[in-house]
Amino acid sequence: MTQIDTSVPHSARIWNYWLGGEDNYPVDRAAGDAYTAVFPGIVTIARGSRAFLGRAIRYLVQEAGVRQFLDVGSGLPTVDNTHEVAQKLAPEARIVYVDHDPLVLAHARTLLTSTPQGATAFEDISLYEPERILEAAGRTLDLTRPTALILSGVLGHVADHDRGRELVRRLMDGLPAGSHLCVSDGSRGIDPAYEQAQDAYNETGAVPYFLRPVEQIEAYYEGLDLVEPGVVSVSRWRPEPGTSPEPVGQHAGLARKP
Repeated sequence: MTQIDTSVPHSARIWNYWLGGEDNYPVDRAAGDAYTAVFPGIVTIARGSRAFLGRAIRYLVQEAGVRQFLDVGSGLPTVDNTHEVAQKLAPEARIVYVDHDPLVLAHARTLLTSTPQGATAFEDISLYEPERILEAAGRTLDLTRPTALILSGVLGHVADHDRGRELVRRLMDGLPAGSHLCVSDGSRGIDPAYEQAQDAYNETGAVPYFLRPVEQIEAYYEGLDLVEPGVVSVSRWRPEPGTSPEPVGQHAGLARKP
C-alpha cells in the first residue's frame, strides 16, 4: 500500500479544507490559510465550483435525462458529491469515480455509497490513460448509452494545454451521441489576485495547477454543442433564480455530443 505523507500539504486535502471538509491535516490547513491570506477569494471559488457542479448535475438529470456519470479526477469526497446529487433525483443513476491518488482512494472506498437501484464505483486510474478509464468504466456503466463526463478542477494539472485537449477528446470519443462534457477549471483574465496567489503556490514545489485563459477552456468543447449560457464563470452558469452573483476566476461549461 502506498504510504500517505501527512508532513507536506496536499492539494486535494487543501481543497477539502476550503470546502469545509474534515479529511485534512494541520499542514494542509496551514497551507490553505497561507493561500487565503494572499487571496481570501479562493474559498468562494472552491465553494462556487462545487455549487456549479450540483447545478450541472441537476440539469443533466432533470432536463437532459442523463443517468450515467463518469467523474474523472474526482478528488476527496466532501459534500454534494456527484452520486449524491444524481441519485437523489434519479435513484437508478450510475456513477464511476476515477482518481489516481492514494489519499483519494483511501477515503473514496469508505465514503462512496449508492442507492439500491443505482451503482457507484471507484477506479484507480490516471487521467493520462483514457482508454483504460473507459474500459474500467464499462464494467459499471453501459457506454452505449449517454454518459456525462465530469472533469472538475483537474485539467489545470495538465501542464500542456494541447495534451489536455487530446485527453478530453479521447475520453469523449469513447462515449456515444447524447453524452455530455462538463469541465470546470481555474481561469485567467478575471482576478489578478487569484493569478498571483496561484502562480506563487506553483513555485513552492507543490503539484502545480495552471490557470487557463477562457478561450483555452472553451477549446475543450470543440466539436460539441454548448448548453446555454456557454463557458462562463462558475457563479454565472445558470445561477439560482433571483441571484446575480459576481464573476470569479473559475470557468465552466456543459456541452452535448451530437
